[in-house]
Amino acid sequence: MAEIATAVQNKKTDKELYEYQQGAISQIFDKFETAPEDHHLLYQLPTGGGKTVIFSEMVRQYLKKHNKKVLVMTHRVELCRQTSEMLTGFGVTNKVVDSKADLDDQAEYSCYVAMVETLNNRLNDDKLDISDVGLVIIDEAHYNSFTKLFKFFEKSFILGVTATPLSSNKELPMKGNYDELIVGETIESLIENDFLARAEVFQYDMGLTSLEIGSNGDYTVKSSEDLYSSPAMLEKLLKAYEKHSKGKKTLIFNNGINTSINVYHTFNAAGLPIMHLDNTATKKQRAQILKWFKETPDAILTSVSILTTGFDEPTIDTIILNRATKSLTLYYQMIGRGSRILNNKSKFTVIDLGNNMYRFGPWGADLDWQTIFKSPNFYMDRIADDETIEGRFKHEMPDELREEFSKSEDVYFDIKQVYVDATSKGESSKVVLERSIEQHAKICIENSEDVYDALGLAKMLKDDIDQRIQTYAKCISRSTGNFIIWLKDDYKKKLNAYLRQNFDEVFEKIHGHPPLD
Repeated sequence: MAEIATAVQNKKTDKELYEYQQGAISQIFDKFETAPEDHHLLYQLPTGGGKTVIFSEMVRQYLKKHNKKVLVMTHRVELCRQTSEMLTGFGVTNKVVDSKADLDDQAEYSCYVAMVETLNNRLNDDKLDISDVGLVIIDEAHYNSFTKLFKFFEKSFILGVTATPLSSNKELPMKGNYDELIVGETIESLIENDFLARAEVFQYDMGLTSLEIGSNGDYTVKSSEDLYSSPAMLEKLLKAYEKHSKGKKTLIFNNGINTSINVYHTFNAAGLPIMHLDNTATKKQRAQILKWFKETPDAILTSVSILTTGFDEPTIDTIILNRATKSLTLYYQMIGRGSRILNNKSKFTVIDLGNNMYRFGPWGADLDWQTIFKSPNFYMDRIADDETIEGRFKHEMPDELREEFSKSEDVYFDIKQVYVDATSKGESSKVVLERSIEQHAKICIENSEDVYDALGLAKMLKDDIDQRIQTYAKCISRSTGNFIIWLKDDYKKKLNAYLRQNFDEVFEKIHGHPPLD
């Protein structure tokens, strides 16, 4: 890594490359020299590492050495424009092949930039001559829409570039379309050498078992909107923002337009500077909103996955994942929007409200991309489901409620562990709830002057009781709705009865004297 450290000392101009980028280009060109002309090569580099810079310099060098053309494919209009501008900056004369492009002058260009659907139409209409294209570069190569075009380039060297070499479709693994993978610098090495900012993550334990999985393998918009548009979730989001990011430039990702609109109204009602953006916005509206976001220091932008690629705003301080995803690629793309360094910015905040870090591990963890590329199903099958993730949570009282029990040293009760201990001794599972009731009663009495105070505190424990009953029901494998409702009601009755019958005795044990009359 000494090479990278040296490169940091000599900050590049617009067209200079860092040593790790030059090294990547050398590696890839080595494959040009030794692999067949129809070789399919995949290159991985984290978001923010400069993939577009690398392949733009590759195009420049390729055109100097070969009497063939280059085609760069993207999946979005914005990426087409940005890629064309970058290539022009590297001195590459290029033509954007969009639906309005005049192709009569194509002989004048050595490089084309095209969006996949437009290119597919042009090739099927025989409007574009690709007979002399020697190199095809595919940006964001994990999207499967590109593979239908491979049949047109059976004699071309294909280079796919991506931050996450894991297909967006489990049924179409990338190893089926690419012969090998070259892995670039890790996120951690880019952070250590001041190329990316470090993420400071605030993780919230979320109950997500109500979410449903769609045909694409990710959570459905409808089930996500039902959960994340609820008043309780909107309040949780607002409180998380106020606790960790108040006054910071913040980008919020949601799964669903209705959720994002509800987020907008919630923050707006709180007097916070916020705007909403989704894919129904016009080009002009989008430009105005992004300009406002760039120029407003404490701006909050709530969006619907539209800014996961092709969006670069280094002034972002906080990323909020107000959604859950099963997509490793989307997880990395969303967080990567905050990782750009700027002046003295060395870290950024991530607030995870979707158990995403529990699912995939920390952003920047040292993933074995070669193994993921070769055995994607093995990796995907090892990702924990929501029930397993939530089974590991240690339930904690909200801060406001914990203050009501401030005289208690510990308020936590591990239902699962008590169940394991009881059943290993041959005891009935019923003793678990009996001991839980005793512990709840104890903390109520510790913080009360009389039985009426204790009964009042017991009422405040509704959510804590609900969580314990849910865990208990899973332990005994009985989770029907009516049974759980009955258990909760029975628990509350028994807790109240225990307090009335035992208040004086427990109070004296705790305080060493009977309660005052």
